[in-house]
Amino acid sequence: MTNRHRGEIDATLDGAPHRLCLTLGALAELESVFGDEDMLSLAERFSTGRLAARDAIRILGAGLRGGGHDISDQMVARMRVDRGASGFVEIVARLLEATFGTDDGARSASADEDATQHRTATADDGDAPDPFPGTR
Repeated sequence: MTNRHRGEIDATLDGAPHRLCLTLGALAELESVFGDEDMLSLAERFSTGRLAARDAIRILGAGLRGGGHDISDQMVARMRVDRGASGFVEIVARLLEATFGTDDGARSASADEDATQHRTATADDGDAPDPFPGTR
Protein backbone atom coordinates (compact mmCIF):
# COMPACT_ATOMS: atom_id res chain seq x y z
CA MET A 1 0.00 0.00 0.00
CA THR A 2 1.32 3.43 -0.89
CA ASN A 3 2.05 6.04 1.73
CA ARG A 4 1.05 9.45 0.40
CA HIS A 5 2.84 11.11 3.33
CA ARG A 6 6.10 9.72 1.93
CA GLY A 7 5.21 11.00 -1.54
CA GLU A 8 4.32 7.59 -2.97
CA ILE A 9 1.70 6.93 -5.63
CA ASP A 10 0.54 3.80 -7.45
CA ALA A 11 0.12 3.78 -11.21
CA THR A 12 -0.63 1.15 -13.81
CA LEU A 13 2.00 1.12 -16.56
CA ASP A 14 2.04 -1.51 -19.30
CA GLY A 15 -0.90 -3.15 -17.54
CA ALA A 16 1.02 -3.76 -14.31
CA PRO A 17 0.90 -1.88 -10.99
CA HIS A 18 3.95 0.19 -10.09
CA ARG A 19 4.83 2.31 -7.06
CA LEU A 20 6.43 5.66 -7.83
CA CYS A 21 8.18 8.01 -5.42
CA LEU A 22 10.40 11.02 -5.98
CA THR A 23 12.90 10.20 -3.25
CA LEU A 24 15.72 12.57 -2.37
CA GLY A 25 17.95 10.62 -4.77
CA ALA A 26 15.32 10.84 -7.52
CA LEU A 27 15.00 14.60 -6.96
CA ALA A 28 18.80 14.96 -7.13
CA GLU A 29 18.71 13.05 -10.41
CA LEU A 30 16.08 15.45 -11.76
CA GLU A 31 18.03 18.50 -10.55
CA SER A 32 21.01 17.24 -12.52
CA VAL A 33 19.03 16.43 -15.66
CA PHE A 34 17.13 19.74 -15.69
CA GLY A 35 20.11 21.84 -14.55
CA ASP A 36 18.29 23.21 -11.52
CA GLU A 37 20.32 24.35 -8.54
CA ASP A 38 18.00 23.14 -5.78
CA MET A 39 14.67 21.51 -4.97
CA LEU A 40 12.87 24.87 -4.83
CA SER A 41 13.97 25.61 -8.41
CA LEU A 42 12.81 22.14 -9.40
CA ALA A 43 9.41 22.67 -7.75
CA GLU A 44 9.05 26.06 -9.47
CA ARG A 45 9.85 24.47 -12.84
CA PHE A 46 7.13 21.86 -12.36
CA SER A 47 4.58 24.37 -11.03
CA THR A 48 4.36 26.04 -14.44
CA GLY A 49 2.29 23.08 -15.59
CA ARG A 50 4.13 22.93 -18.91
CA LEU A 51 6.34 19.90 -19.49
CA ALA A 52 7.66 18.30 -22.64
CA ALA A 53 7.12 14.59 -23.25
CA ARG A 54 10.84 13.99 -22.59
CA ASP A 55 10.42 15.76 -19.23
CA ALA A 56 7.51 13.45 -18.36
CA ILE A 57 9.68 10.44 -19.25
CA ARG A 58 12.45 11.69 -16.95
CA ILE A 59 10.03 12.39 -14.08
CA LEU A 60 8.32 9.01 -14.42
CA GLY A 61 11.67 7.23 -14.71
CA ALA A 62 13.01 8.94 -11.59
CA GLY A 63 9.75 8.18 -9.76
CA LEU A 64 9.84 4.53 -10.77
CA ARG A 65 13.48 4.18 -9.71
CA GLY A 66 12.64 5.98 -6.44
CA GLY A 67 9.84 3.44 -5.98
CA GLY A 68 12.31 0.57 -6.26
CA HIS A 69 12.03 -0.37 -9.94
CA ASP A 70 15.18 -1.00 -11.97
CA ILE A 71 14.12 0.76 -15.17
CA SER A 72 15.76 3.10 -17.65
CA ASP A 73 14.23 6.20 -19.19
CA GLN A 74 14.39 4.40 -22.55
CA MET A 75 12.16 1.66 -21.12
CA VAL A 76 9.77 4.27 -19.68
CA ALA A 77 9.52 5.89 -23.13
CA ARG A 78 8.15 2.61 -24.54
CA MET A 79 5.56 2.09 -21.78
CA ARG A 80 1.82 2.42 -22.36
CA VAL A 81 -0.99 3.57 -20.09
CA ASP A 82 -4.75 3.76 -20.32
CA ARG A 83 -5.92 6.98 -21.99
CA GLY A 84 -2.59 7.49 -23.77
CA ALA A 85 -0.93 10.87 -23.34
CA SER A 86 -3.59 12.14 -20.93
CA GLY A 87 -2.97 9.06 -18.77
CA PHE A 88 0.73 9.91 -18.57
CA VAL A 89 -0.09 13.54 -17.75
CA GLU A 90 -2.37 12.41 -14.91
CA ILE A 91 0.33 10.14 -13.43
CA VAL A 92 2.98 12.88 -13.61
CA ALA A 93 0.56 15.38 -12.01
CA ARG A 94 -0.26 12.97 -9.16
CA LEU A 95 3.43 12.24 -8.57
CA LEU A 96 4.35 15.92 -8.48
CA GLU A 97 1.40 16.69 -6.18
CA ALA A 98 2.44 13.86 -3.84
CA THR A 99 6.00 15.20 -3.81
CA PHE A 100 5.52 18.96 -3.67
CA GLY A 101 1.84 19.31 -2.68
CA THR A 102 0.13 19.58 0.69
CA ASP A 103 0.99 17.20 3.52
CA ASP A 104 -2.36 15.43 3.49
CA GLY A 105 -2.48 15.12 -0.30
CA ALA A 106 -5.58 17.31 -0.51
CA ARG A 107 -5.56 20.51 -2.49
CA SER A 108 -6.43 23.64 -0.56
CA ALA A 109 -9.58 25.60 -1.30
CA SER A 110 -7.48 28.50 -2.58
CA ALA A 111 -5.62 26.18 -4.98
CA ASP A 112 -8.95 24.90 -6.30
CA GLU A 113 -10.17 28.48 -6.67
CA ASP A 114 -6.96 29.47 -8.49
CA ALA A 115 -7.31 26.52 -10.85
CA THR A 116 -10.93 27.45 -11.57
CA GLN A 117 -9.97 31.05 -12.22
CA HIS A 118 -7.15 29.90 -14.51
CA ARG A 119 -9.49 27.65 -16.49
CA THR A 120 -12.01 30.47 -16.82
CA ALA A 121 -9.36 32.97 -17.86
CA THR A 122 -7.87 30.49 -20.30
CA ALA A 123 -11.25 29.71 -21.83
CA ASP A 124 -12.00 33.44 -22.13
CA ASP A 125 -8.61 34.08 -23.76
CA GLY A 126 -9.11 31.32 -26.32
CA ASP A 127 -5.86 29.61 -25.29
CA ALA A 128 -5.52 25.89 -24.77
CA PRO A 129 -6.37 24.63 -21.26
CA ASP A 130 -3.63 23.82 -18.77
CA PRO A 131 -2.09 20.51 -19.97
CA PHE A 132 -1.05 19.50 -16.43
CA PRO A 133 -4.04 20.11 -14.15
CA GLY A 134 -3.36 19.69 -10.48
CA THR A 135 0.26 20.86 -10.64
CA ARG A 136 -0.44 24.52 -9.89
